[in-house]
Amino acid sequence: MNLTSRLSHAREWISTSLDYNQDHEVNTFETTIRMLGGLLSAHYLSKTYPEMAPLTDDDRGKPGEDLYLEKAADLADRLLGAFNTGSGVPYANVNLKTQHGRGPYVDGGASSTAEAASLQLEFKYLAMLTGEATYWEKSERVIQVIDDNGMEDGLLPIFIYADRGNFRGENIRLGSRGDSYYEYLIKQYLQTSKQELVYLEMWNQALAGVRKHLITYSRHANLTILAERPDGLSKKLFPKMDHLLCFMPGTIALGATGGLTVTEAKKSKSWSQKQDDDIELARELTKTCWGMYKASATGLAPEITHFNISDPPRFEVDGRLSSADILFESTANASWKADYIIKSQDSHNLQRPETVETLFYMWRITGETMYREWGWEMFKSFVKYTAAADGSGFTSLSKANQIPPVIKDDMESFWLVSKASITSLYPTLPNLESETNATGTKAETLKYFYLLFSPTDLLPLDQIVINTEAHIFPRFELQRGLKTGWHRKPRDSKGRIIPDAPMDIAPARHTVVKENGGTKPAVKRVQVTDSKPNSEKLGAKTFSG
Repeated sequence: MNLTSRLSHAREWISTSLDYNQDHEVNTFETTIRMLGGLLSAHYLSKTYPEMAPLTDDDRGKPGEDLYLEKAADLADRLLGAFNTGSGVPYANVNLKTQHGRGPYVDGGASSTAEAASLQLEFKYLAMLTGEATYWEKSERVIQVIDDNGMEDGLLPIFIYADRGNFRGENIRLGSRGDSYYEYLIKQYLQTSKQELVYLEMWNQALAGVRKHLITYSRHANLTILAERPDGLSKKLFPKMDHLLCFMPGTIALGATGGLTVTEAKKSKSWSQKQDDDIELARELTKTCWGMYKASATGLAPEITHFNISDPPRFEVDGRLSSADILFESTANASWKADYIIKSQDSHNLQRPETVETLFYMWRITGETMYREWGWEMFKSFVKYTAAADGSGFTSLSKANQIPPVIKDDMESFWLVSKASITSLYPTLPNLESETNATGTKAETLKYFYLLFSPTDLLPLDQIVINTEAHIFPRFELQRGLKTGWHRKPRDSKGRIIPDAPMDIAPARHTVVKENGGTKPAVKRVQVTDSKPNSEKLGAKTFSG
């Protein structure tokens, strides 16, 4: 985007003013995906695209060498205190100075399942760069503890106790507090170049569980709905979708092709009917998420949507249904709108990224231009109804299902990262006002809009993974003694652990030679190893505008 002066200014601030030695408690998950993820992504992009991010002070032996990585390692060491629990599942919060973690004061002290299980891409990439095995082991231990609970069909309750490692309640949903656990399963498999098969197995089991227990259809238009089971899998289905859940269609498509286009992926001998079915499910769920926007008066989706379904519900296992092509005709009395129920208390729009994220994946993977067209229509609605009159920014909406909408007069940090949002997280950081001359920088939602309309060879999806805050990491092969350090316990046909069954542990598919005979790096952590096999393929691109 040619914002080189802002980049240089931000880098100077990181070098001279950013200090994580703060006696301040932060959310473990948010700090990992935003701050740690952002620093790691900056490191990767600056190394891979030097023409776009010139760093003259990043040369060997000069001051500031590997600045982003040094800051990332310092932050990660402080976050590791959150993992000091009885089970290894991290506490929800940690003090950056004392490195003392604690659970939340609500939800019985349990951590959010999604938050505890969405730290792995960041810590594993840092482990690869530094050779520091602790980052890898601490983060993958969380997934092992979760999996050892043996939940039916791979579907998890949304709260987990950090001290004991068991779940609280039976509320199962892929929206808030459940979402990114599933996202990070398939992305961990892709991150390490498809070498850790355990994560593919877990993803496939969970997706089969979704199809079996959670996929249903609306009454009139046969919309595909990914519903909830708030009281457990054996209890009543609840036809509700958080906007947060709209990450899932794009993730399903990514899992089906590995990031290749459908055309390219189908040339592989491994392509199967399952992958065809997954792409079709992704298409139908994308249509449902886009309908949330079309059903709203402003063209901007509510935070939560309920659906009109048949009684008893129709399930995918009873026969797959498809919604009509004319689904989104814009007439006021269109029949499909009767299937969307937008309650007043749920009608706020928080500028969330999940639907445009899915449109980006669907465009890249299928090549179908309608996803770009939907994204452009969505973007125009954001500009029309959420741009501040004085041009100072954008606002979320308290009521998005009426004209004119009711504005909230605040801007979410996943739309644009402002100085205020940084200050709220780190109130004692010095020189923020003087060192930051811009109102903010584009965050997750706007980043996905940018990628949706960018050339398809920019950041090829088969060579990267994108974390849950839209930070870009490379794929890499297992190296420096890093490997999957656990195995799944034997399970029955429903995915439940078989007590006392012997473990059939297959030999590792990839032999990795440990440095110095152990897991510690041969040199200090600032010795950097980038993923050359993949990063060399990317080549430098030039932004315009």
